Amino acid sequence: MSDALLNALAEALADVVTSIDTCDDGVLDPDTAVKWMETTGYLLDRLPPADRRALARLFRRAAARQPDGAWREDLLRIPEGFGLDDDQHELYCDAVEERTRRFVETVRNVDPATPVPTCPGWTFADLVEHHGATHRWVEHLVRIRASERVWSRDVPLELPEAPDAYPDWLARSAEAALRTLRAVDPETPMWSHGADQRVGFFPRRLLFEAIVHLADAELALGVEPRIEPATAADGIEEFLENLPHFSWVAEPVGALAEGSIRLLAADTGAAWTVGFGPGGFAWTKSAGASDAAVEAASGDLLLFVYGRRRPEDARLTVSGDRAVLDAWLGAAAL
Repeated sequence: MSDALLNALAEALADVVTSIDTCDDGVLDPDTAVKWMETTGYLLDRLPPADRRALARLFRRAAARQPDGAWREDLLRIPEGFGLDDDQHELYCDAVEERTRRFVETVRNVDPATPVPTCPGWTFADLVEHHGATHRWVEHLVRIRASERVWSRDVPLELPEAPDAYPDWLARSAEAALRTLRAVDPETPMWSHGADQRVGFFPRRLLFEAIVHLADAELALGVEPRIEPATAADGIEEFLENLPHFSWVAEPVGALAEGSIRLLAADTGAAWTVGFGPGGFAWTKSAGASDAAVEAASGDLLLFVYGRRRPEDARLTVSGDRAVLDAWLGAAAL
């Protein structure tokens, strides 16, 4: 793509965004304006960090071509308004740190033998050990810049003997993982078990590990999980992006008969349509025709994708062919 085309597209987007942001309420319904701006922000959030920084520079160049005045100042505020200068890698690391802190606080005073219903056969001790082991594994992979798979069982855990010491061990494991991740350029190539073969894959993966396992702990204690809509949407897409690379999910999904499922976020209007069968697995960010559909708040949709909400849950509205949905749930269970 030529520089001229990139500059033209950036200037056009800047003009549209600024027009929406400064439009009088009598001309454009405020709720519609907010929805458009949130959708634009969400799409820009999904760009790689290098592309976000490049887009911020293009917006500033577009502003510089305007004469001094209010319009130019509004254009200059766009990169900050959309957080384009923010380091996505660091933002993911910050989010992992916050969710892990909440997880540790949640499990610290719970009897380690307490069952975790969303992870059949597991206790809180098992849940904390698994979560900490994941942090240890990621820290090892990134520190050595792994060029091929290293099995988690081959990474020393240094697990305490007493299960009631596991939460503090998890906290230390997470601190070590985040310290290593923050010290490395996220663009650095390395092996990962997902679609993104860079260091930048891992904090995003750790975030949704933390979110789902915090939900496991909270649900076991009768606490309703709180997952922000934008974070939940990112988690759904992270799962769908990586599914073909997670062999323990991709193989059973690949064996399914042809079918499709639509996921609709009732709180934001976001939608995803998933197709599977002999022709392969694919998904789109759209509300396409499907054999079955599930509608719920974004956070509940994320928990549904991970098998933590069941179709019969009152928070979900299920329609279409239930056999297709059940087959998908059986194959895609994590």
